Amino acid sequence: MNENKNLILAIALSLAVLLGWGFISNQFFPTAKQPSTRIENGKQVPQQQPATLPTATPETAQTVRDRNLVLRETPRLAVETPSLRGSINLRGARVDDLVLTRHTETIARDSAPVRLFSPAGTNDAYFASFGWQGQSVRVPDGNTIWQASGQRLTPSSPVTLFWNNGQGQRFEIRLRVDENYLFTAEQHVINGGGGPVAVQPFQLVSRVGQSRDPDNWAMHVGPVGVFNGRADYENDYSAIVEEHQRQFSSTGGWIGFSDKYWLAALIPAQDRSVQAGLRHNAQTNSFQADLAGANSVVAPGRGSFTTTHLFAGAKEVSVLEAYGDTLGTPIDKAIDWGWFEWFMRPIFSLLVWLFHAIGNFGWAIMALVVIVRLLLFPVAQRQFQSMGKMRAVQPKVQALQERYKDDKPKLQEEMLRLYREEKVNPAGGCLPVLLQIPIFYALYRVLTVSIEMRHQPWILWVRDLSAPDPLTPVNLFGLLPFTPPHFLLIGVLPIIVGVTMWFQQRLNPPMPDPVQRQIFGLMPWILMVVMAPFAAGLQLYWATNNILSIAQQQFLYFRHPEMRMKPATPGSPASPSPSPAPATPSLAKAGGESRAGRRKPKAR
Repeated sequence: MNENKNLILAIALSLAVLLGWGFISNQFFPTAKQPSTRIENGKQVPQQQPATLPTATPETAQTVRDRNLVLRETPRLAVETPSLRGSINLRGARVDDLVLTRHTETIARDSAPVRLFSPAGTNDAYFASFGWQGQSVRVPDGNTIWQASGQRLTPSSPVTLFWNNGQGQRFEIRLRVDENYLFTAEQHVINGGGGPVAVQPFQLVSRVGQSRDPDNWAMHVGPVGVFNGRADYENDYSAIVEEHQRQFSSTGGWIGFSDKYWLAALIPAQDRSVQAGLRHNAQTNSFQADLAGANSVVAPGRGSFTTTHLFAGAKEVSVLEAYGDTLGTPIDKAIDWGWFEWFMRPIFSLLVWLFHAIGNFGWAIMALVVIVRLLLFPVAQRQFQSMGKMRAVQPKVQALQERYKDDKPKLQEEMLRLYREEKVNPAGGCLPVLLQIPIFYALYRVLTVSIEMRHQPWILWVRDLSAPDPLTPVNLFGLLPFTPPHFLLIGVLPIIVGVTMWFQQRLNPPMPDPVQRQIFGLMPWILMVVMAPFAAGLQLYWATNNILSIAQQQFLYFRHPEMRMKPATPGSPASPSPSPAPATPSLAKAGGESRAGRRKPKAR
């Protein structure tokens, strides 16, 4: 019965971690709001007020038009890299037309590439912009038409955008792009006038509406950033709507918007002090992440420049880590690994290495299970041995339960004595269960937040391991022309998970209480339904782990057949009789009396 309790404990803890952590963290660890004051030189002073920056333009909320039509209305600079394709709007110097050429919307062969940026006035408008604010000087705005030094922006051909304000000041944005997802923008102001001018450079990312990806406890979706070296996942869309804006002072760092797999982020020079802001424009229902540098006074005949990077692409771990090393800020924190990052990152690295070595993500997951099982083999073997000893003494335990059913203290005393004499540890099977829970949780997070498994096939019908198993017997595996409702969409892999869990139960002795036995018997099928919406890769891991556990347990029984619990026969203690009779030869056959109660054979 102890091993059944261990399994129930594992299932309960797993479900609590997978399904309930978000509620628990929100209830007991609520998000702290930014204080309205700060301590400076021992005195309490107000926080610095947010800088006033341009926000998303009203046309994004007034009309939504065809994207191709909008793209043809303005002069544009083409963008072509191995990872990106699109254009930059020369009206307003906006990076507002980008698709990710290495990632498609669906697994269909003719699927379009994923679109990240879209111009204002179109559906899901999303763009980045670079500009200035000024005092007593004419600065470019959202309607300024910039001139370009070239026709295409590629990794090998940078382009400079320039504009003269007619007052002696020349504004330049020198753009570069690499082979992945990083733009570099150098904002120059050259003062050819007769007097000094004060300008303040800024950069912004604006999007209309919230992300379509759900924000939940398993991953952060929404505004995100690193300020003064610390990642901040405490900002969400609803909070920005309620507060209208949030402001952060930081040296270096970065700020932007994160989707499940995609990221748009502004990265200043890491020695630069900036005011970072998150804002909501109710008129356009647009959200903005921005950076503002310090005011700069440019003397006649002199210039001023600011360098900012724009990341616009997929949250590929290796790419983000490389950018973090190059730029000096942890841009890879855009992936919310959670509290167990120290444990998840090695598992992720091993899984990716296996994928590159094998060439198939499904087989890599199964290979990971084998490695984990091998590492835990000695511990699991001790667990099974402990469970086997518990099964072997079950007839004696049941006999004691029947004999002392009306004397609980005596029952506990006799059971403890029995465990000591038989060298059985009732808690011996708990450690492997507790070790596997964090591994299972870490893999769940890895498969949830990492793009590396997106659209990766396994075999046959499993063409996307990041999506639920699509094949279900409810519609005869697609032969019937209807799609089952969501709660009935139970695929083959979750069914295998349920069946293997049921078979594991069959290897253990049944629970003596009929009600508990019925509830416990329903657990595999309940978990089968609960697990159905999860990624097929996670279900593959669980099913493989169950099968290997069954094989290891059967191997142990083969080597130690005495650990199998023999079926109870009428009149034996495994099937208790109405009266508490003393131990009989049948008891000795089923499991034997305790060593202290055995009688010595008479001398002949």
